[in-house]
Amino acid sequence: MKHLIILGDGMADHKVERLGGKTLLQYARPEYMNRLAREGRCGRLITVPDGFPPGSEVANTAILGYDLNKVYEGRGPLEAASIGYEMAADDFAIRCNIITLEEGRIITHNGGNLETADARVLIQYLNEHLSNDRVRFITGIQYRHLLVIRGGSKHIVCAPPHDHPNEPWRPLLVKAEENAPVEPGRLTAQETADLINELILKSQELLANHPFNVDRAKRGERQANSIWPWSGGYRPSMKSLQELYPQVKTGAVISAVDLIRGIGHYAGLRIIEVPGATGLANTNYEGKAQAAIDALKTDDFVFVHVEATDEAGHDGDVELKVRAIDYLDKRLIKPVLKAIQQMDEPVCVAVLPDHPTPVELRIHVNEPVPFIIWHQGITPDDVQYYDEESCVSGSYGLLRLQEFMQTFINEG
Repeated sequence: MKHLIILGDGMADHKVERLGGKTLLQYARPEYMNRLAREGRCGRLITVPDGFPPGSEVANTAILGYDLNKVYEGRGPLEAASIGYEMAADDFAIRCNIITLEEGRIITHNGGNLETADARVLIQYLNEHLSNDRVRFITGIQYRHLLVIRGGSKHIVCAPPHDHPNEPWRPLLVKAEENAPVEPGRLTAQETADLINELILKSQELLANHPFNVDRAKRGERQANSIWPWSGGYRPSMKSLQELYPQVKTGAVISAVDLIRGIGHYAGLRIIEVPGATGLANTNYEGKAQAAIDALKTDDFVFVHVEATDEAGHDGDVELKVRAIDYLDKRLIKPVLKAIQQMDEPVCVAVLPDHPTPVELRIHVNEPVPFIIWHQGITPDDVQYYDEESCVSGSYGLLRLQEFMQTFINEG
């Protein structure tokens, strides 16, 4: 039996009063997710270990069956792998957003929905003025980029910008961990924090005067006017899924997001790029669906990640998030399910988010997420709808961390 995970990033939510006290999944009533729930088995999953932030880098790694206490190094190294940057032994790689600041506050974590082509110009501009033998910026996708500091320390405290919308930015500058260890050959934690904060301040001066932002300001649009580094680490050491699970001989990952591709790289999955995949609600759902169908013809395990629901949650856009759930359901899950039912070899399908991103909070929260596991011939439980409340009574109960992958991969 082959295995397919379809993950709607940040899809789970809280009840919203103006939706009649329903969660967004309840309000959207996704036809094909509900069908899988009725015909399959459901449960809830704790995706974030104690002591870890409820970020996608943590939750997706746990969903794939890894022990975060053994492999976690932050987003930076994972995104470096996806971008194609091979980290040296003394590199410190940290995710580097381009964000929007206004009147001393973080307005948006995404630079006003910055496009990759525009971001590439800004990153090149920052490199021309700020890079040296120790510091280098590397272009990623849209607002998500990479800062590499040779000999930097990972023992710093950073504030993810998506967790602090509308908050003053100065109190959120990088700090050294208390009692941070001194590592031979590396900067101290305080030296690293000071360096990053200096880069943040210099970036604001540079970006404010760049023609791209000058033109945006004239049009009354949000400016991409500051870098914001967070979630860094050293090169991780991860076993491949093939080493962890004998059922997986070959595998593939489909995502528009560097972070997920990086996790896939270290997990031994081939990365499938889909034209028009954006990480937003305008992503190429049909292209991702077809890529998954094609991959299932050759691979034992396929991981399909859709970012759109998370971005809508961070933007606090209820209507957009409902629409993104509907698109995921009808434009991706529907054609994949239809194709699976015509395949000679059975496919076990899981649908879940990695964490909730409630639209009224606009941040990730550490709460269990609902999941479905379905394959032809599975004995269904009594759950009739796929949502945060219905899955509480699912027959899988409440799973923790690696238990999901162990359960899923052994199903069938």
